[in-house]
Amino acid sequence: MEKLIEQTMYRSRWLLAPIYLGLSLAVVALAIMFFKETFHLLAHIFTIQEADMVLVVLSLIDIAMVGGLLVMVMMSGYENFVSQLDIGDDDEKLNWLGKMDSSSLKAKIAASIVAISSIHLLKVFMAVEKTDDSKLLWYVVMHLTFVLSAFLMGYLDKLTKH
Repeated sequence: MEKLIEQTMYRSRWLLAPIYLGLSLAVVALAIMFFKETFHLLAHIFTIQEADMVLVVLSLIDIAMVGGLLVMVMMSGYENFVSQLDIGDDDEKLNWLGKMDSSSLKAKIAASIVAISSIHLLKVFMAVEKTDDSKLLWYVVMHLTFVLSAFLMGYLDKLTKH
């Protein structure tokens, strides 16, 4: 009975495979949104204000960073929790693939969240005259919370490695 339970638990990791595959659909959705925003920007390139253009470009950077985060989670999560990716020697291989354990993945996710939050905060500051002071305060508090959380996670990870 114990062996059956252990085998079932071990094989259940494959239930994560469709979830990681589903993340690739989110990458497709982000790509569609990216190009939609790009075409919208190009259509109004001669009439858009510089500050508005910077906001759109920051949104594009934000989308690209979230896409990179999704790819990182999707591929390293699959490798860490489901199965090793079988990529041939002649295929292009990402240099971080196979080297990122769950601890380093967590650190990369935290750093990406801080970077994404920074871009969002910069977008808010670019349009500060349209933002209520109390909302502005909460944006800063949330960003600082992300920064502090990422720092503490890194510090705790460093402590546990020693």
